[in-house]
Amino acid sequence: MKLYYHPASTTSRIVQLFALEQGVGLDYQVVDLFTGEHLKPEFAKINPNCLVPVLEDGDFRLTESSAILKYLADKAGSPAYPNDLKARARVHEMMDWFYANFYKDSAYGLIYPQTFPHHKRPSDAVQAGTLEWGKQRTQAWLKILDENLIGPRKAYLCGDKITLADYVGAEMIALGGVIRCRYGAYPNVERWMRDMKALKSWAKVHEVIDGFAASLKDKPFVAI
Repeated sequence: MKLYYHPASTTSRIVQLFALEQGVGLDYQVVDLFTGEHLKPEFAKINPNCLVPVLEDGDFRLTESSAILKYLADKAGSPAYPNDLKARARVHEMMDWFYANFYKDSAYGLIYPQTFPHHKRPSDAVQAGTLEWGKQRTQAWLKILDENLIGPRKAYLCGDKITLADYVGAEMIALGGVIRCRYGAYPNVERWMRDMKALKSWAKVHEVIDGFAASLKDKPFVAI
């Protein structure tokens, strides 16, 4: 199986971290986002959305990291994707919460407008308003995550065992490190993230994005 990806892509890292941790063998094909390789006609034939990741399994091609995760987990029989109907629905619920709520406001409302020129808003006033809105919404989601979705007793998002939802959520939270977000106000989130960052493959998966963050160390950010 081949994964078209880029290590600076949050959704790519979600799949990569899961695959490495769960022993799923993939042939990794880098698509260079920084040179615009994803926008070229050759890649558009692979994914007309011009986005990564993309999974190829023989003549079967799949886009969208959530769908790729579920496919790989089912194919590998991973315990991170439980077979029980209600347990699996809970995993889906948490994955959807991150994609539809947290990531939308945190990444696209706060982080990307400050780090990627094509996401910056067209005027200073609109940019400032976007960042303020993104920060407020991200803080609201973090409060819910800390107090209600993880809480003081759960080791992982869906209970005592790691699931697909943890791979999704941890990468989306970790993205805040690019703009030097701090989560001290959310102790349950911090505790969970410490455990996720202790995974054996975490450092390898984050080498490139950590280097990108280091290159921005002198830039001021609106952050949590």
